[in-house]
Amino acid sequence: MEPGTPTRLRTTPSWLLTQTAAHAARLVADGLSALDARGYHYRLLAALDEHGPASQADLGRRCGIDRSDVVAVLNDLTARNHVRRDPDPADRRRNVITLTDTGRRELHRMGETLDRVQDTLLAPLSAADRATLTRLLTTLLDHHRGGPVTR
Repeated sequence: MEPGTPTRLRTTPSWLLTQTAAHAARLVADGLSALDARGYHYRLLAALDEHGPASQADLGRRCGIDRSDVVAVLNDLTARNHVRRDPDPADRRRNVITLTDTGRRELHRMGETLDRVQDTLLAPLSAADRATLTRLLTTLLDHHRGGPVTR
């Protein structure tokens, strides 16, 4: 706990979520940094793996990443041979981004690192508690995004 933080504040869910999220973000950043990667790299590669080739604009919307950031990250991923950028045959003004085999291997490596990060973050929780926490956080996030509420 941060020195001087009032006890009442330390027991509010919003404060606890914020503090835990900050710690989780540090763990993720450190884990990916050890691979010379960032969260945006993982998000874009995972989206391509899950949904297949996509335009830069679609990737940005799907991943919640600003267009200018998408271009910079894709430039980096292209230079590393993790993705391929080809002109869209239906509209030569835009590019279609495709995950390469090298990118798929890198995604797997990042996924293993993120699994270890989750284990570190959630170390004091049992498997059942982890599942409950994930379910509750999903319910909160869905509610505040206006999506389906799962129970």
